[in-house]
Amino acid sequence: MARIVGEVMTREVVQAHRETPFKDVVRLLDRHRISGLPVVDDDDKVVGVISGTDLIRRQASRSPVGRAVTARQLMSTPAITVHPEQRIADAARVMERHGVERLPVVDEEDRLIGIATRRDLLRVFLRTDDEIRREVHDDVLPRALGRPAHGVGVSVRDGVVTLHGSLEPDADLPLVIRLTYRVDGVVGVVNRLTLQGTSGPVGPLKGPTGPAVGHR
Repeated sequence: MARIVGEVMTREVVQAHRETPFKDVVRLLDRHRISGLPVVDDDDKVVGVISGTDLIRRQASRSPVGRAVTARQLMSTPAITVHPEQRIADAARVMERHGVERLPVVDEEDRLIGIATRRDLLRVFLRTDDEIRREVHDDVLPRALGRPAHGVGVSVRDGVVTLHGSLEPDADLPLVIRLTYRVDGVVGVVNRLTLQGTSGPVGPLKGPTGPAVGHR
């Protein structure tokens, strides 16, 4: 089963408020040995994020740095956030797309409930190829096909899953590819499946975000 952000997030979050002075923000980062933190309002709703890059940019500016400078002037907005029920793989893509190292985790009312760091999310992808192969073969394929996956071979190398073999004509091949693609730790799917009665691989099939053949 795909894991979700709520399973790996840190619930004790170091945070600042909009009026937190610059020097106090620096102290928080140094004391807790972190490179960034969320900024919240009086209702604990996330209004921005401060990163080490934001601090360096401020120091490099001509504006004087002092107690008059607060988190309000330092933070980046809008904050990129995730919800605890989101899949870890999807959160990792958000993190990569926006070039951030941490994602505040918020509830339905955008109140801060945790933080997910790049390290938290990457732990999920530190799975062996054999673990991935077993999940695809023993869980994903029978679920997608509605029957034991006889005639299907699964090989995995560096997170890239190759499916090969022959399936019955009524098999839902797009579902097979889609569910395989969604397994935690999978970075790509190569389709070499054929349907019984055909002479070559079936394709092109589409994964959830693009071609089934290749890397995500």
